[in-house]
Amino acid sequence: MALGRFLTPIVRLDALSGNLWVKRDDLCGDPLGGNKVRALEFLLAGVKDDDVVVTVGSAGSTHALAVATYGTRLGARVLVGRWRQEMNDVSTKVEDRITRTAYRAPIFRTPVEAYAWAWMHHARGARSIAAGGSTPLGILGHVNAGLELIDQIDVGVMPQPTRVVVPLGTGGTAAGLALAFAIAERDITVVGARVVPKIIGRKGRVLGLARRTATLIEKYGETKVPRVRPEMVTVVDETYGGAYGRETDAGRAAASQLRATNRLTLDPTYTAKAFAHALEVAVREPTLFWLTFDSRILGKQ
Repeated sequence: MALGRFLTPIVRLDALSGNLWVKRDDLCGDPLGGNKVRALEFLLAGVKDDDVVVTVGSAGSTHALAVATYGTRLGARVLVGRWRQEMNDVSTKVEDRITRTAYRAPIFRTPVEAYAWAWMHHARGARSIAAGGSTPLGILGHVNAGLELIDQIDVGVMPQPTRVVVPLGTGGTAAGLALAFAIAERDITVVGARVVPKIIGRKGRVLGLARRTATLIEKYGETKVPRVRPEMVTVVDETYGGAYGRETDAGRAAASQLRATNRLTLDPTYTAKAFAHALEVAVREPTLFWLTFDSRILGKQ
């Protein structure tokens, strides 16, 4: 299902570092961009008027908002089971937009209750989309994203980076990019800046998702797909901040610098934390920051 607008541009952040670029995946769709659009091109394929789509996420989940936005545009009734999180200004605005966009979006006390509610609707025939869209089918969209980057590197849009820094939540974006770099035989490390509890944001989970996605491609493509080697993925734990949605001083400072120099807005839950780490590593080596948050969310209330 064609939902996005590709290629997304790459911008050099000269005012901050001669070694730092940003991949503007926030511009990949309309009315809402961000990394989830690429996964939803696969996960919403075949959705028709009056279909029911169900997903889960935290109260201010941008994944939930993307599913509600594009599922509704395709004519589906989108149900979102949510659970409480530590809120900030951005997640509060996202929470409100989910409530206004989805067909139903109750907030439960715990993730277990939200999952049980979603599974009940799935058993009744609703199409179920996993939290974050991080299944092998959805990750195909992020493999495409990584190969898109390789094409841009090859035509000279930017030099090949040593590292690509992404926020690490459910792991789909990191897994897809790493698999793309393995397929293209490029020595690029994917750095996941963890923003969720460690039980979810784990290197082993990313590698497992990449492996399962490679198996899916082999099943339908009838060709051998390289596997992501462990050294191709790094997880940074210190970006977490102690709770999902909790702002960090480093993230706040990094977001302020990017806003002042390039008029780009980051969210404190995901992208501000990841960009703070990208600034650190860009001191030593060519680095690409993958912008997954569409700040237009903040301007359409």
